[in-house]
Amino acid sequence: MLVTGGSRGIGKAIALELAREGWDVAIQFSRDRAAAEQTMKDLGHRFGGSYMADLELPNEAASLWVKAEKDGPLHAIVNNAGVYMPLNWLEATDAQFEANYAKTMAVNFDAPLRLCRLAAKAFAKRGGGKVLNVCSRVGFRGEAGAALYSASKAALINITRALAVELAPANVHLFGIAPGWVDTAMARQGMEDRLQDILKDIPLGRMAKPEDCAAAAAFLLSDKGEYLSGVVIDINGASYFH
Repeated sequence: MLVTGGSRGIGKAIALELAREGWDVAIQFSRDRAAAEQTMKDLGHRFGGSYMADLELPNEAASLWVKAEKDGPLHAIVNNAGVYMPLNWLEATDAQFEANYAKTMAVNFDAPLRLCRLAAKAFAKRGGGKVLNVCSRVGFRGEAGAALYSASKAALINITRALAVELAPANVHLFGIAPGWVDTAMARQGMEDRLQDILKDIPLGRMAKPEDCAAAAAFLLSDKGEYLSGVVIDINGASYFH
């Protein structure tokens, strides 16, 4: 099992939950080696390796897969790594727009897409496997300042669904989770002065914890989720339905 962005936040919570479920878990991280080493310790005897890779770069996804498979073989992958960079559509300069677009699509869609392709080919040869993509509530709904992020996650949702249909005969299952606001370091950067407004939009009255996402991910990747290929589970405290 490989979890991208597995050194912190949702990715780390998923890695730890999967380890408790009996998976051997390898993680990808981009820069924070100290956080990755802490996750390695937390995984204990279920730690399956760590790989530093900048998924913004075009060839890094393939290189990551080759390294992880060499230490594997892998039977599942969680595409969790992502970036969220707010953008004012009217006020952003052309340079800011192009930089935001390139990084957002590279990390949030292109890298997961390529890992899905590599994983599917490997899984099909060995009789099956599982892919879980961490999507987002904004992949289903509009949100000011998040047009490019929304587009990247909408694309990820729909590739999950399309490949679930196409790859079902090969026993390759695809799933997604679509969190709303989750209490992570990435989310806190944009909510210091918005917390009360955010909570007003969540009927359950709190943001999700990374562990809420991990529980859904672990279920989908377990034998109990075998018949749910193509599903994307909302984790948003009843704040949005579609």
